[in-house]
Amino acid sequence: MTAEPATVSTADGPLAAAHQQLAEAARFLGLEEGIHALLAQPRREMTVRIPLRRDDGSMSLYTGHRVQHNVSRGPAKGGIRFSTSVDLDEVRALAMWMSWKCALIDIPYGGAKGGVAIDPRQHSTGELERVTRRYVSELADFIGPERDIPAPDIGTDEQTMAWIMDTISTGRGYSVPGSVTGKPLEIGGSRGRANATSLGVVHIALEALRSRGVSPEGSTAAIQGFGKVGAGAARLLADAGVRVIAVSDQFGAVYRSNGLDIHALEQHVARTGSVSGFNGGEALDNSLLLELDVQLLLPCAIEGVITAANAARIRADIIVEGANGPTSPDADAILADRGTLVVPDILANAGGVIVSYFEWVQANQAYWWSTLEVETKLTDRITAAWHTVQGEAKSTGRTLRSAATSIAVARVAQAHRLRGLYP
Repeated sequence: MTAEPATVSTADGPLAAAHQQLAEAARFLGLEEGIHALLAQPRREMTVRIPLRRDDGSMSLYTGHRVQHNVSRGPAKGGIRFSTSVDLDEVRALAMWMSWKCALIDIPYGGAKGGVAIDPRQHSTGELERVTRRYVSELADFIGPERDIPAPDIGTDEQTMAWIMDTISTGRGYSVPGSVTGKPLEIGGSRGRANATSLGVVHIALEALRSRGVSPEGSTAAIQGFGKVGAGAARLLADAGVRVIAVSDQFGAVYRSNGLDIHALEQHVARTGSVSGFNGGEALDNSLLLELDVQLLLPCAIEGVITAANAARIRADIIVEGANGPTSPDADAILADRGTLVVPDILANAGGVIVSYFEWVQANQAYWWSTLEVETKLTDRITAAWHTVQGEAKSTGRTLRSAATSIAVARVAQAHRLRGLYP
């Protein structure tokens, strides 16, 4: 099969990183040029304009995207984020990483991602509902349990998913609970979904500690991001005996050498909306949190925070990527040379999509599992993926990211070969 060379982004940012990781995997696997070209580009993408009538009667216009990177292993799967940083290249990169994540943990999905360039904090609940429903109406032919299944991401939550499900269901004329995951329990959500990403991150973090002969009890951690993933990870790490000495959000950071009281910090954030001003620790510059001398560093916020500019100052023994794409390829090389163990996002934060898969299965069967069943199945699947990736890395002498990406790319490429080309 011949093809034009795979397009590689030359700009900095998540898409360039995703393309570089794919190219490295393709070289290692000896991937055919045509397959590489297919995997470097999204299968489908749509950009829509979303007019919103504000509560005061004025009108605003927003831009939304949905990208389906690959559907060879099953329907597309990926979150929807509401953030002013959303652009098409970011969504393309995140969709590609979702393809690798689903393949790596061996669930029958391809990768997708979506987003609207909007600041949800500047809008009322009614305005957000109207934006969500209009965005989904524009994408209605894209979305459904056999096609593309959205989930919450930055700036969205289970209420957003409820609006999406209702919009799709209204258009179809019947209830379609499998059209989204991460929705409320009362309308077909899964037990264990809300904390799934955090639980997966912590399982992997504890495995990584054990791989280095370090006991969780008394080890230290710093967590960038105290949202859905970071806050849950902090709580679960503290429960496991890890001393969480610093956390941050977009407004500030807080530090306590003897360990933060995570329960009290969560109460403070619930009252104030930020970790800033917490009297159980001292203020810390956000950028310095990444450079603390800890066993575990968990970037759980946004992509691109560990770069060539700061990688040499990072002193953590282990980095567990709770966010998508937090480490640039240049930073990866620096950290590998220094012996820092980096657990890649497509493994570390896969707990969310694993339980999303469980929710989809339950919705399709109309049979619901207990929290214990969900969490046990999550633990088994993500731990198995850890051992597979660790074994591949040891046997080939490569980093965990290189090993994980090549495993995932090989699985997606094989699906393409088996399905063949139409026509």
